[in-house]
Formats: sequence, structure tokens, C-alpha cells
Amino acid sequence: MIELRKNMAKEEVLEKSKVIKERLFTLEEHRDVKNIMFYISYDNEVFTHDMIKDALLQGKKSVFVPVTDVSRRKILVSRLNSWDNLIKGAYGILEPEIKEIVPPDIIDLVIVPGIAFDLRGHRIGHGIGYYDELLKRMNNYTSIGLAFEKQILEKIPNKEYDVAVDIIVTEKRVIDCRNRS
Repeated sequence: MIELRKNMAKEEVLEKSKVIKERLFTLEEHRDVKNIMFYISYDNEVFTHDMIKDALLQGKKSVFVPVTDVSRRKILVSRLNSWDNLIKGAYGILEPEIKEIVPPDIIDLVIVPGIAFDLRGHRIGHGIGYYDELLKRMNNYTSIGLAFEKQILEKIPNKEYDVAVDIIVTEKRVIDCRNRS
């Protein structure tokens, strides 16, 4: 799946990401939140840079992004006030240069990356477990995975420590995973 995504042309990634952004921004779960956390895309993931910039420009929501605490193997949540405040952090992923760490419980909506998702919301990440650990520390939130349609599988094996997402948005559809059966 990583190779499949890496082999996508940049134009295809941007085009499909734009459609995904439009779908995401029209969802009630997105419209009605005050505090939203986006992952900052890299390596041909669904491109979130424009989503974050638009959310910052709209000013209706507080925008938060992950900060990787490698020594403690966890994600911290930092407020993002300006796109220009980002520098390369752990794993070469952009994160705020000036960090304003907040408790994860203030997040209403978290946008989650993944290498693959299944129809029940289970995901394959990069195998470190950072997002599963973060989601377990949060309460009263909605999680939305962003993926290209080719990243959707029928079923992904999952363990008791894995945390499924509530909704998946692709360039072709919105998958509500909350009725997992």
C-alpha cells in the first residue's frame, strides 16, 4: 500500500485530495466543531496542507496539529496559529516551531492518517502506534480518516490496542464506520 501511494503522480494526489477536502468540509461533523486537529501530510498522503490553511483562514475553528514526542513514543497536541510557524520535526514531518501544547481532550474532531483503512474504520498506520495511543487519551471526539479509494480494503486484522476511526473520506465516498459489525 505504501508503494501504491508513493507511485501516485503528485498531480493525482493533489486532484484527489481537493475532492476529499470538499467532501470533508461539507460534513456536519466538520462544520459543527470548534477544535479540529489535522495531521500534516507528507510522502503522498492525502494532502492536508490546503485544508489546514483554509481552516486557519476561515478562523471559525481552532486548528491543532500533532507534535511527535519521540522519547516518550507519543503525540502531543499543539495549537497552530499560522502556517508560517511550521518547521521540519520528527521523521521530517512539519510541526510548529513555537509549540503551544494543549490537553488532547479539547479536540472535537481529529483527522487521522493511514496507509490503509477497512470498511469498519480499522486502519494500518506506520506501525508505531502513535495515533492509537493519542486517541485512547481523548474523550468525546469524532475521528475521520482521509484516504484515497485505492487505500480502502474489505477487512484489516486488528488488535485490542487498535483504535478505529468513525468516518473515512475518500475522493469517491464517505464511509460511516460507527455501526461496526
